[in-house]
Amino acid sequence: MMEAKNDDYDLFVIGAGSGGVRAARIAAGHGAKVGIAEGRDMGGTCVNRGCVPKKLLVYSAKMRREFDDAKAYGWNFFGVLRFKWQDLIRNKDREIKRLNGIYDSLLDNSRVDIYRGYAKFSDPHTVEVDGKKIKAKRILIATGGKPRFPDIPGKEHMISSDEAFHMPALPKKIVLIGGGYISVEFACIFRAMGSEVTVINRGGSLLRTFDEDLQTHLAEEMEKQGIKIIFNCEPTKVEKSGSALRVHTNQGDVLSCDTVMAAIGRDANTQDLNLEAAGIDAEPDGRIKTNKDSETNVPHIYAVGDIANDHNLTPVALEEGHTLADRLFGGMPNRYTDYTNIPTAVFSQPPIGTVGMTEQQAREQKIDYEIYKTAFRPMKNTLSGRDERTYMKLIVERGSRKVLGAHMLGDDAPEIIQMTAIVLKMGGTKDDFDRTIGVHPTAAEEFVTMRDPAP
Repeated sequence: MMEAKNDDYDLFVIGAGSGGVRAARIAAGHGAKVGIAEGRDMGGTCVNRGCVPKKLLVYSAKMRREFDDAKAYGWNFFGVLRFKWQDLIRNKDREIKRLNGIYDSLLDNSRVDIYRGYAKFSDPHTVEVDGKKIKAKRILIATGGKPRFPDIPGKEHMISSDEAFHMPALPKKIVLIGGGYISVEFACIFRAMGSEVTVINRGGSLLRTFDEDLQTHLAEEMEKQGIKIIFNCEPTKVEKSGSALRVHTNQGDVLSCDTVMAAIGRDANTQDLNLEAAGIDAEPDGRIKTNKDSETNVPHIYAVGDIANDHNLTPVALEEGHTLADRLFGGMPNRYTDYTNIPTAVFSQPPIGTVGMTEQQAREQKIDYEIYKTAFRPMKNTLSGRDERTYMKLIVERGSRKVLGAHMLGDDAPEIIQMTAIVLKMGGTKDDFDRTIGVHPTAAEEFVTMRDPAP
């Protein structure tokens, strides 16, 4: 562990995840003296227990579909096709370990001092890491989130997405609690790998903040795969008998399985920071209150990422850390994170890509809008006969013709929506889409060939 220096740091960062590492590196690049503390693996949730390992599992799940469809394209496999969960997890772990090393190198090369251990406040300018007192002129909190569990009897028998990446074996029957993107993604992953999957959600739809048409079409596609979805359903208790689990619900059902995974959201990971010693105000759920400058109520202490914003997206945390460092040390007082038109993806099967306003938001804001949408069977599925459709939608302000939102469910949707987000960020109009020549034959060309608004 790094020994504490006698002189103060210009910036000390608590948490070496996406936002913290980016802030530390950029601040150091501007000439600041920077230290950072991390008690777990470098890279935070995204690298170790989130987007990166999840995407590797998604790739594995997609390969099952490719194998299934290959025969229609002239490929035949002789012998038995087998999947080994243990091989996937071992290879995933090797890649994550490599990325941990890269984060170490990035910080070392940026001349950031690394402290291995959990930091907590001693006073507004001092943190303690494994008994070492470290003083700093400014302190950044970037400790991210942790999985939330329902407060019911038997919750100790549940796993979260954190544990899902390290299970010794693939579940035979799994019940996922929640209807957000984590539940949806893991439901599709486990189903493709051969698990029997049930999703229970207390609401009446999946992905409640997404466009309503995407919610409906995704649920239909998941059910085609054999995923059972039960809406308006909550667990009341979980019982364990040997290796078997029984999930009791408010609908009176008892669901038998060998694994129960809670995916009902994440809480701010601030409970062990001793915020009171620094005089920092926090919400009852642990989130830290900040202003537009990412300042807490203590002016020299800042917070970025999942503990401070509503987006819970790695690129948002990265941008918040970057802009904060530029403002504090780079002579850029007017550089702020732009939270409008943030693109995002759900790596379900098929995946979702979305940016901008949903139709529900347009209605609530009483905008005079029109909808352009299409649903079609992608060319790839014509030979294989796979019953899966792509859905695309544009929300357009009627007078200005400005595109307010773009939504897609289908193969490559996350890749396609990234470029579409640039158009929305530039204030592009439906006429700009119409004047653009499509790339044929692709699914993406449908975004520039939808001519007539939906009735």
